[in-house]
Amino acid sequence: MLLRKIISASLLTFAAFMPLSSHAAAVEGKDYQVLSAPMGTDSDKKVEVAEFFWYSCPHCFHLEPGLNKWLKTMPKDTSFRRIPAVLRDSWVPLAKAYYAMEAMGVVNKYHDALFNAIHMDNMIIEKDSDLYDWAGKVGMNKQAFINAYQSFSVQSKVLRANQLIRDAQITGVPSFVIDGKYVTSESMTGSEAALFSTINELIVKARKEHSKSSKK
Repeated sequence: MLLRKIISASLLTFAAFMPLSSHAAAVEGKDYQVLSAPMGTDSDKKVEVAEFFWYSCPHCFHLEPGLNKWLKTMPKDTSFRRIPAVLRDSWVPLAKAYYAMEAMGVVNKYHDALFNAIHMDNMIIEKDSDLYDWAGKVGMNKQAFINAYQSFSVQSKVLRANQLIRDAQITGVPSFVIDGKYVTSESMTGSEAALFSTINELIVKARKEHSKSSKK
């Protein structure tokens, strides 16, 4: 009986300390990197979380459910933006597709649909017309999509995205930049759970820095 009580007490003590060990603080140089020169953000007042992604990236696709879940819990003083990465010339069409949908105001409606078309329906994109046809099939105004896709504003946004990729020193996707300063990814943190834990920690860190700067 005494032995049983000792074992039970030991298990309770072990369980009490498990959350602490499973949520270790993020380590600079391991879980995230600090940019020597900050990347531009779209928000001065809020802490921005930016995701660099590519629609054809399987890792980006598999992260989407977890990311969408995290977005529902995102702090109110935090903003989120997606930035389609262009690490090769062949990535340009999908970056243009994202910005075309954004220009039409339908990116939230069709963002997951494009991921699914590529990774679940095995859509092959060999030319721009493949994306035009896809837009029409899913219910978008095909001509409006084509006009946006070919527009100067979309071309400019792709060029801007290229500059942000260089500023953030992004070499792979998906990658996240918090407040234009801190870069992290699942490959750095080791797991999806650790990634979002690190993002949350960096948001807190950036929030404190905002608070200090506002008091000066």
